[in-house]
Amino acid sequence: MVSKEQKKASAALHEKLQLLRSLTNSHAQRETSIILDAAKYIQELKQKVERLNQDVETTGETSRHGQDSWPEVVVESLETGFLVNIYSDKSCPGLLVSILEVFDELGLHVMEARVSCADSFRLEAFGGENNESGETVDTHAVKHAVTDAIRNWSQTYDAN
Repeated sequence: MVSKEQKKASAALHEKLQLLRSLTNSHAQRETSIILDAAKYIQELKQKVERLNQDVETTGETSRHGQDSWPEVVVESLETGFLVNIYSDKSCPGLLVSILEVFDELGLHVMEARVSCADSFRLEAFGGENNESGETVDTHAVKHAVTDAIRNWSQTYDAN
């Protein structure tokens, strides 16, 4: 026979597992699967933190070299493509066109994007590869191409 205390403990455990399930966006039903999904979610978060720390270090090195107004570029690889974030505290007229041209040259299709070009420049774009070419593009190639586009834009913009 199950005591009231055991029922309360079981109910509390069930409630905590459901909370964990919702926090980690798990669709699992079994307790072990929920815990495995949570562990996977934690690993993904750790990888994101590592990538962000690397980007912060890279950005810090760039700003120490006298390019404080240089737009920050973060490229993240996803299962179905890339997430590209670009930010500058200054307005960057014409930069969006330069970046979209690079995406096209790389064979990346922008599936969703948010852009602000008013007082500052911010682009958050989700894109996937054009699979017709058969070539794959990695995050470093995307970041390098976007950085080159920003450099070329800057030289053109400064010349005007």
